[in-house]
Parts: sequence; C-alpha cells; structure tokens
Amino acid sequence: MSQTPSERVLIAGCGDVGTRIAAQLQQRGWDVLGLRRSPSPALGNAAMIAADLTDPHSLNKLPSGITHVVYMPTPDRRAKAEYRAVFKDGLRHLLMALNTSRLARVMLVSSTAVYGNHEGDWVDENTPANPPRFNGEVLLETEGWLAAQNLPAIIVRLSGLYGPGRAGLFERLLAGKVCVPRRQPFWSNRMHVDDAAAAIVHLLHLACPQPLYLGTDDMPLPLDVRYDHLARLLGAPRPTDGPAPAGVGNKRLNNARLRHSGFCLQWPDARKSYAALLQQANY
Repeated sequence: MSQTPSERVLIAGCGDVGTRIAAQLQQRGWDVLGLRRSPSPALGNAAMIAADLTDPHSLNKLPSGITHVVYMPTPDRRAKAEYRAVFKDGLRHLLMALNTSRLARVMLVSSTAVYGNHEGDWVDENTPANPPRFNGEVLLETEGWLAAQNLPAIIVRLSGLYGPGRAGLFERLLAGKVCVPRRQPFWSNRMHVDDAAAAIVHLLHLACPQPLYLGTDDMPLPLDVRYDHLARLLGAPRPTDGPAPAGVGNKRLNNARLRHSGFCLQWPDARKSYAALLQQANY
C-alpha cells in the first residue's frame, strides 16, 4: 500500500502498544490520532482525543478524513458485560461515527484467548476457535461482527505481551510466588510489545493482506523453561511445581503467515530479550 499524506489513522485505545504504533507511524509521515477515555497530552505530533467508546455521543465530533482504524481498547474490569460494551458495542459505535466509505483499513487487535486447549499441538489461523473464557468469547463475537461488515478489515490475534513496564512477573519470581507445571510440558507463547507494534504497522502497509493473522514470536516455550530461565537471570528461586494456569489452554502458536507476509521480528526468542529488559529495569 502506498503511503500518501492523506492517510490519517485513528488508534482507538491508545495505551502502551498504541503509543508505540503511533510513534512508528509518525516516523513514516502518517497523521496519527489517539483515542483514550481520559484527556492526555499529545504524543509527539499525534493529537489525543478524549472519548468513551461505550458512549456514542462522545464520538460525535471525531475529526474528519480518517482512513485507517486500529481498534485495541482495554476494558476497565474483567467482566463479560464490560468486555462486550468495550469491544463489540464500542467498535460498532466508532464505525457508526466515521465515514466508512473513506476507510482503507480497519484493524481489530484481538487475542489468542479465542483458542482453547490443544494439548500442546500447533495452532494457526485455520485452527477452529473455542474460547475457554468469556474474554475470548466476546473477542470472537467481535471478530465475527467485523468480518460480516463490508469493510477492508484485518484481525490480529496477539499472544501474551511482555516488555518494558511489565515487571509483575519479575517481582513474583523474586518473591518466590511463582509455580509452574513440571510433569509435562505446558506451552507458553509470548511477543515483545515492540514487535507487536511493528507487526501492526507492517500489516497497515501490506498491499494484499489476509483477513487474519497470529501475532507471536518464533519460539513457544514450556512454561517451566521460560520461568526457570528468567529466575536464573534474576537470581530468584526456581519456581516450584504446581498446576497449569487456568483458562489458558496448552498450545503452540504458529506465526508462519505473519512471517511469510514479509514481517521480521526483532525478538524472535524471548530468552534473548529478557536480559536486556532486566538491565533496563535495573534488576
């Protein structure tokens, strides 16, 4: 897709990943708007808009000329009604407030939470979704609703993100409050936040994208291997044996479609980036 000055992107839910997307698009000369519930200062040359996706009236005065939408809000609470209000209803409210005839691309940032348990088998875009929890159910509903609209849409299902400012796991490891299943492999899938942002920017520019992509790194790891590696770097106690995380599902995510689209990960194996993260965080 050729980039022209007329391209104006709205990042709805411009939090941590959204601000990284905004910065990368600004470097490419895009006009970037970020939407959040509360007023925020401008991000570089990006204008920040205060609006509530669950309130259609707050979206009545959006700027004109929006050609791209990246939809990635974060609910305030982990409750089904909240998720539906923010994702499915919020996306509908936003698109009703826009001139959809101008939209060249609508990207919904979803989650691999739409998949269930696959006993450690590989999962890709062709694997049937079977959400084990309400969050995945609502996201799958939202994906289906968007796919039924007559719009140039892309859905990106991201795996668990890690990166700067996400130090909760480090603290729990240091406190000896982490357990992992050790009797059989329980696979975990991660993606660095910078790679997640770069993948979304890449797909915004892609001339002929597929309707669905998985966003994850090249190296699914058994949870005990991942956490043992982190514990060694931290000098923390080795995590004890314990139950697998509930409602996550044991699976290995395959990112071949994203890589074959021409995207290159900066951090294909999380083990090689953890040391840099720990150094940045002064651990």
